[in-house]
Order: sequence, then C-alpha cells, then structure tokens
Amino acid sequence: MKAAGSWSDPRRGSPLVAAGVSAHRTSATRANREAAGDPGLPWRQAAGAERTRRGTGGSDRRGEPAALPARRRMMEPAVSLAVCALLFLLWVRVKGLEFVLIHQRWVFVCLFLLPLSLIFDIYYYVRAWVVFKLSSAPRLHEQRVRDIQKQVREWKEQGSKTFMCTGRPGWLTVSLRVGKYKKTHKNIMINLMDILEVDTKKQIVRVEPLVTMGQVTALLTSIGWTLPVLPELDDLTVGGLIMGTGIESSSHKYGLFQHICTAYELVLADGSFVRCTPSENSDLFYAVPWSCGTLGFLVAAEIRIIPAKKYVKLRFEPVQGLEAICAKFTHESQRQENHFVEGLLYSLDEAVIMTGVMTDEVEPGKLNSIGNYYKPWFFKHVENYLKTNREGLEYIPLRHYYHRHTRSIFWELQDIIPFGNNPIFRYLFGWMVPPKISLLKLTQGETLRKLYEQHHVVQDMLVPMKCLQQALHTFQNDIHVYPIWLCPFILPSQPGLVHPKGNEAELYIDIGAYGEPRVKHFEARSCMRQLEKFVRSVHGFQMLYADCYMNREEFWEMFDGSLYHKLREKLGCQDAFPEVYDKICKAARH
Repeated sequence: MKAAGSWSDPRRGSPLVAAGVSAHRTSATRANREAAGDPGLPWRQAAGAERTRRGTGGSDRRGEPAALPARRRMMEPAVSLAVCALLFLLWVRVKGLEFVLIHQRWVFVCLFLLPLSLIFDIYYYVRAWVVFKLSSAPRLHEQRVRDIQKQVREWKEQGSKTFMCTGRPGWLTVSLRVGKYKKTHKNIMINLMDILEVDTKKQIVRVEPLVTMGQVTALLTSIGWTLPVLPELDDLTVGGLIMGTGIESSSHKYGLFQHICTAYELVLADGSFVRCTPSENSDLFYAVPWSCGTLGFLVAAEIRIIPAKKYVKLRFEPVQGLEAICAKFTHESQRQENHFVEGLLYSLDEAVIMTGVMTDEVEPGKLNSIGNYYKPWFFKHVENYLKTNREGLEYIPLRHYYHRHTRSIFWELQDIIPFGNNPIFRYLFGWMVPPKISLLKLTQGETLRKLYEQHHVVQDMLVPMKCLQQALHTFQNDIHVYPIWLCPFILPSQPGLVHPKGNEAELYIDIGAYGEPRVKHFEARSCMRQLEKFVRSVHGFQMLYADCYMNREEFWEMFDGSLYHKLREKLGCQDAFPEVYDKICKAARH
C-alpha cells in the first residue's frame, strides 16, 4: 500500500514558535497604544513630519539621524529571521540532524511533494480519460505485448546472462522498500496501464497490469459497476495485487483479490504468450498469485465485476474488552448479509467494529461524504464513536467508502504531517493530500530509511480467525502498535502458495499494524522474527510487500511451494527469474 519513527508535533516547544509569539506581542503593543489613544502619539507624529520636512540630513531632538528609525524598522524582519535561523540551527544541534530529518519532514512534503503528487494525479487522470474515450488501448495492447515478447527473445539470444524483471522503477511500487535486483537484472519495459474492456454481459473487466484502483473505481462506479474486492489505496495496481495480494472489507464474502480474477495473460521465460484460467492451464492460474513476477510477465487480467449501488450504509459499534471484540468481530464476519466488515483496534481492549451494506437510499441528515478533502481523516472520525461510547449510522458514497483511508494513508500521514487533520490545514491544503507513496520513497535518504526500519513497522499478517485473540496478544507483546486494522477474509482451499491447512475454506483475518512500536527496547529484526514465528505456528501468512526477516527454510514452511517449484522447472523459469524468496527477503531490498 502502508513513514518514520517517534513523531511529535513540530510546533510544540519549538523556539521558532516562541520567536513568532514575541514578534506578535511587539506588534500588538503598538496597535494597543493607538487604540487606547496614546497621548504622546500626536507629538511623535508631528515630530516625524517635521523631520521629514527637514530632509534626510535632519536629526531628532537626541541628535540622531532621522533615517535611522526607518532603517531600524527595515532591519527588524531581517534580524528576526536571523534570530529564528540561529535558534533553529541550535535546536538542530541539540536534537540531532536525524531527529529533525524525521520530525520536520512535513516541511519538504508540504512544499514540494504535495504539489508534485497533485500534478502526477492530474496527468494520469487526464491520460486515462483520453485513452478510454479514444478506445486506443485495445488497439495498442497487442503491439505492446509483442514488444515485450521481443525484449524477452533478445535477452535469450544474448545468452540469458542475468535474471529478468520488470523495468518499472522500484520507487514506483507501494512496497516501502526498493528492490536491489533492479540494478543487476535485465529490465523488461512494460508500458501497460490501461483498462481494455468492460463487458457487463459477462460481468468482466479486462485490464492491463499497471491499472490502478483509482482508475478502476473512477470508471466502474460511473457506469454502475464495481469490483467485488477493491483494495483501499488509489495507487495499488492490478499487477501488484495479483503477483502479491490484495484485500478489502468485502473479502469475508469474496476472498482475496486473486479470488475474483478469472483469467491471466502472461509472457513466459521463452517469450511465448499464454492465457490461463481455472480450466485452461489451471496449474499456472493457481500458481501466479503471490509469485511476485517469478513465473512470467503479466500483460493482462480479467476480473469479475458486480452491480454497484450509490452508497454504503455503515454502522459503527464501539466494543470494550478483548473477548467481546473478538466474539463480535467473528460473528459479523460470518454474516453474509454484511457487504463490508472492518474493525479498528485503538488499544488491546477498545475497538470500533463497522458493518456496511450497499444501498441507493439515504436517510435525511445521515449522508457523510467522508472523501471530501476538508473532512476529518476516517480513522479519527471513527475514533469519536469510541470516545463518546455511542453507536452510529451513516451513509457514505460508494467511491468515498472504497478510498476512506486513502487521504491519511490509513494513519501513516499523521507521522509525516502531524497537523494534517487540523481543520485549518484540511480546508486550505487538504485537496492536495495525500503525497504519493512513490514520491515519499524516492526522496527518502539512506539515513531516513535506516531510521524507519528501526523505529517503524508496516506489516500485514494473515491468521485464522480462530486465533484472533491469541494473535492480538502477540502483536501487543512484540510490537505494541495502534491503531490496528482488522479485515476478515475467506480463504478457499485451492492449489497455490497460500491456502488453508485443511481441505475446506476457512475464515481468516488480516491484522494490519502500521506505525511506531511502543514496546520497550524494540529491535526490528528480533521483534519481527518473533512475530513471524507465531504466524507460522498458526498456519498464517505474511504479506510480501513488507519487510520479511525469515530465512529460506522458514519462508517455505509458511508458504506451500510444491506447485510453484514444479512450474518453475517446467516453464524454464530457474534461469530467467529469481525465486520469489530472493525478491522479497530483507537482503534483497533496501
């Protein structure tokens, strides 16, 4: 999807603020004298006028040049700025450069990344609109696929000296890390970012791999359709959600993103093109999800669509006590009449559980367009129901609901822009939020990257619902990060890297932890290895976009590699693509 270490409000205790208050008081004193009718004011004004008549060579009654007060007034801003700069440098020296790089990153983000992100969004929106209106994508798609095949065949003719990977820059991905392999592998350029076809009769949308969830919702909701599972962040791509994974609050009904896909089109290691479905090349169809592009290059996918309604009728219910939270969440996740189920855990004993259904009707006074730029961040809005200990019912426009966590990047943006949810900031600058994750990565220096790694956690662990209470205790003990995102999903018993332990579908839950660990003496490697060990012990899975500290043996204990390795050998992938572990392990990313 999915920032930095120990954050605080940069204004609190800042000498810059103190200097600003002092200057404000000086100005206020002058204004108060005028308002109070200072008896000396007319005399001073008259004296000033007399000195003006005398010319610049005149002097006041103390013998000082008349121009000096004016010069002093002109110097005041420069002196104030110099004092502020000096105090700021002293503050940097006291706090340390690394502290300031993290805690004051909001300055760079607000001045540069927010406007740049807006320009990116406008460009890609206009481009997608023009391409769709001109229907040029289907005509160009086949030519682009042939170009990919040509690149692969040229790689083979040149001796297949290195592994292949996509040529998309690593900083453009939603993963917080950039793959080192991009610098050493043969980069195959894949410029496939368009929606190819919407077939409402077959209830299928055919898309290229770099199509984003923002593109999909903008188009489908405008014509009355939607994806059964539509993962949250705008910039998530179809290719990333297939080759990795994706989840949403409707997953308790429909499964993960891979489970709503009906066909994949790939270019294989020998340059050949293949289409796979559950009935045609089925082994490859089930092996592709979670494979991270190590079986072939995805060039298109067909995905189910369902009729959409205008709004989501969303109920908010605060729950106290861990046992009650787990029982309530499990119960709501098993109810198929709920279109959406989600939980936000604000502490080990406090949560708000949300359930929703799609509807075309709205009760008067209960519409909440939560996606408007001036609205409070969604997780803060939800927290109000917990603080006031009251239930609530709201009607949210469907697209607003799908991207309810986008503006605040769940709750990560509060660590980057601490005042981002302030009403003044929202009204003045909220229309530019959020900064693109890719740009945040691109401008992240080595020092900041290391500090993030040691002082920040971004993880999604998928565990059986029956282990929820045990899992939350483990998260509390190992990392202690709140809020925690709770999202249920049904995991079908199908071949591939990820499936339940038994032969039947099982209800799982995604536990998402994003933020600063508050556990004492947190050490990223040891704490995360402890958490990974627990997840393996309950037959759970770790999302592969996040930092993975497992060794190879532990990784294949978590994931079922039987079908995957069989196909790698059959399709000649061993000399063409690295193994999935070698792409996602900690050593492969920086």
